[in-house]
Amino acid sequence: MTDNSIETGRLLQQAGQGDQQAWHALVAANDERLRRMVAFRMDRRLQGRLDVADVIQEVYVEVAEHIDEYLARPSMPFYLWLRAIAVNKLLQLHRHHLGTEMRDIGREVALDRDPLPEAASAALAVQLLGRTPRPSEAAVRTEMKARLQEALNRLDPLDREALALRHFEQLTVTEMAGVLGISGAAASKRYFRALQRLREILRGMPGGLQALAP
Repeated sequence: MTDNSIETGRLLQQAGQGDQQAWHALVAANDERLRRMVAFRMDRRLQGRLDVADVIQEVYVEVAEHIDEYLARPSMPFYLWLRAIAVNKLLQLHRHHLGTEMRDIGREVALDRDPLPEAASAALAVQLLGRTPRPSEAAVRTEMKARLQEALNRLDPLDREALALRHFEQLTVTEMAGVLGISGAAASKRYFRALQRLREILRGMPGGLQALAP
């Protein structure tokens, strides 16, 4: 069973019957946040070798090869299935291009189900800070970003992932639970615990809590 929406279920059924328009509608509905996830989790050392479009193209090739298997037994929501293929593709590309360098620095987070490329503290800090500042606020924002990034680096990797999944990838609690391989209640608890721990770390830093001020 999945929690696909009624519209997604309808499009999946039509796509399974060979309706290319339905397939394109499914891709269009999920493409933006899939690209955002890939951009967020791609190792910065791959810039110049690959771009997000390259990865997404490979993802959709694999999706086309396995869509019939998914339609026959949809064990997770369609977007999470797309995302899982994209995560696996990123891991393959990271290992291919970075090899032992990738493993040595431990840039994969072991989840209850599968590993995934680690959330980057710098990108997450920008997301948590929110709006783009006026020019007069730029220096203050840079300082707050540095504090927030330091605090994020001190979090447990899984707590950092909970924040990344919610704030950067904008997954629902149910989707977070699916990614983390835990119950919805446990996912919600981990997310709020991560926020609490982040605030505790920032509280111990001069002016740290200003980074999370609305």
